[in-house]
Amino acid sequence: MKVVVTGASGNIGTALLRAAARRADWQIVGLARRVPEGPPYDTAGWVACDLGSDDAPDVLPKVFAGADAVVHLAWAIHPGSDEPPRHRTNVDGSQEVLAAVAAAGVPHLVCASSVAAYTPAPRWARIDEDWPRTGVPGSAYSRDKARLERLVELFARQHPDTRVAVFRPCAVAQYDAGSQLTRWTLSPLLPTGLIGNRWLPVPLWNGLRAQVVHSDDVAEAIFLMLERRAEGAFNLASEPVLGVHDLAELFGGFRVPVPRRLVTGAALPTWRLGLQPMHPGWLALADQAPLMDNTRARAHLDWQPRYDSQEALAELVAGIRDGGGTASGPLAPEGAQPWLSRLAGIKLGRPSRQTQA
Repeated sequence: MKVVVTGASGNIGTALLRAAARRADWQIVGLARRVPEGPPYDTAGWVACDLGSDDAPDVLPKVFAGADAVVHLAWAIHPGSDEPPRHRTNVDGSQEVLAAVAAAGVPHLVCASSVAAYTPAPRWARIDEDWPRTGVPGSAYSRDKARLERLVELFARQHPDTRVAVFRPCAVAQYDAGSQLTRWTLSPLLPTGLIGNRWLPVPLWNGLRAQVVHSDDVAEAIFLMLERRAEGAFNLASEPVLGVHDLAELFGGFRVPVPRRLVTGAALPTWRLGLQPMHPGWLALADQAPLMDNTRARAHLDWQPRYDSQEALAELVAGIRDGGGTASGPLAPEGAQPWLSRLAGIKLGRPSRQTQA
């Protein structure tokens, strides 16, 4: 079976390649802007391709030709200020992928969406795959995922011969994503060695809750979709739901109650100054993303997560503390980078990450 995977060097793509190594009869072709080397990336053939480039309309149909399935994972989640604009990859690039799937006559498309595509729900309610998908106000990531879903729905109606599956994971965690999350979320003012220390205060607001799923469990769900030629949407989340005290214990030692408006109010000026990378749009998403019910994935795919949410998040926290990563561009490890070296990377007055407004 030949499967082409866009964004194969990222968090989920890396887990997918690890799982593919256990399936000798699968031929995986990976697409990425920067082709990685070494395990687990040596289990795939590679094509260098920027989905938003002028070359993509010519390259993608040729790569997709003869494929049994395309798995679309490529996404600019939290791009740096010096990287291509988010819209160029997420919207324009996804449109090119869909056009190439149609041109090449690929019979099966599996597309990565997110819990972020959903409209906010009552805080502790569980929503299924039929919940509206208009995104979370104030989050560009959420808006783009909701738009992707509309593009995929239109594609499915226009190309009924292609089986289309969409999976919507919650926060996806693994050890090797630790350095990536450090770059996305933590200020260089905070030494990463303090993460997970029981004496570290963690400022969190009342009512915050989170679902987490391990990258390997998401990869297994993708293979189940491919093997069963699955169609439709699937929520992917592990149990239990983590509350503020669980999160504080996993990321540090104890929770410091802080009003959400205070955290959000501090996030915008410090992001603009380049002191920390988190635009307040991410805080809006963390607060308002709904809790998902994954009954459909369990019933139709026989999907059973191997990791619970606490195990998955604890592994990610260890990766943050240790500077974990892989040889790919997105997951490049920080290693034992001295704290002063991280401080030297601050460029006052220039955000390190693109806006989420």
